[in-house]
Amino acid sequence: MPAHRTFTPRRRAVLLVMLAAGLATAAVAPARAETWPARPIQLLIPYPPGGSADMLARPVAAKLQERLGQPVVLEYRPGAGGTIASQALARSKPDGYTLIMVLAAHAINASLYPRLPYDTRKDFAPVSLVANLPLIVAGSSSLKANTVSELIAEAKAAPGKLTFGSAGNGNTGHLAGELFNSMTGVKMTHVPYKGSAPVVTAMLAGEIQLTFDSISTSMPHIRSGKLRALAVTSAKRAALAPDVPTLAEAGVPGFDINGWYAVLAPAGTPPAVVDRLSKEIATVIAEPALKNQLASNGYEAVGSTPAALGAHIDAEIDRWSKVVKESGARLE
Repeated sequence: MPAHRTFTPRRRAVLLVMLAAGLATAAVAPARAETWPARPIQLLIPYPPGGSADMLARPVAAKLQERLGQPVVLEYRPGAGGTIASQALARSKPDGYTLIMVLAAHAINASLYPRLPYDTRKDFAPVSLVANLPLIVAGSSSLKANTVSELIAEAKAAPGKLTFGSAGNGNTGHLAGELFNSMTGVKMTHVPYKGSAPVVTAMLAGEIQLTFDSISTSMPHIRSGKLRALAVTSAKRAALAPDVPTLAEAGVPGFDINGWYAVLAPAGTPPAVVDRLSKEIATVIAEPALKNQLASNGYEAVGSTPAALGAHIDAEIDRWSKVVKESGARLE
């Protein structure tokens, strides 16, 4: 029979300290094992490959994974003006392993779609603004007009006959075209596609006459002479096409629309993860090599704090709500 062991107060205190230390070590070990990021990160892209979001996301993701030490995998979820991908993000676990690169359409959809399956203001955690990108008004071989004034005259002569394509309902190009209709008193018919690449394909085939498209996807075909540039939609001329006038210069005063791209996480993502992501994105897009690469495709690298992006999105939602109402834009 084992002898009964007694513990002095001093020995009991030592054992309690050892037990507490052991429990603390056990609790810390899993946390260390799960330090973010511990596995690949998924970046949702709301449009098909080959479009402006893809052209921006690929080089940024490549640099980001070098700094984070984990793969950043692009996952394409096109459709419904970007709302399919946004819904997928809103339903994702807020652990920093699922993100999205949204376009300005993210703010437009808040007023264009009557019943979104998520709350644009509440269901996402802003991470960082990534870049701005001007739109260019490009004409296909089936468009007679060579200037904006000629375009307006042609559109007024045959209301509804001219068609303009966009990367989808709610896309910045869609609203730019509707605003052009409203500000010039013309009526052109909107034809939505599932991304910029299909729009360009339709333009090259002469299926549609016009597009208000991201300068990054249309510019190569403008340089080759297959498409022709009429104007850019931003308030100032684009560095990528300095000889192309702005719409304001071409006879539509006050026209000012710029595309923008940002990274979001699901609401509830740990602030430390969001802050780390924001700082890493700002670091990679500030690298001269990447910044120059983006500029060669028309992107203006930006970067921002999560708070600044949140304020930007709120302002854009309010701005586009007015544009949707005034232009009469609707889903096709």
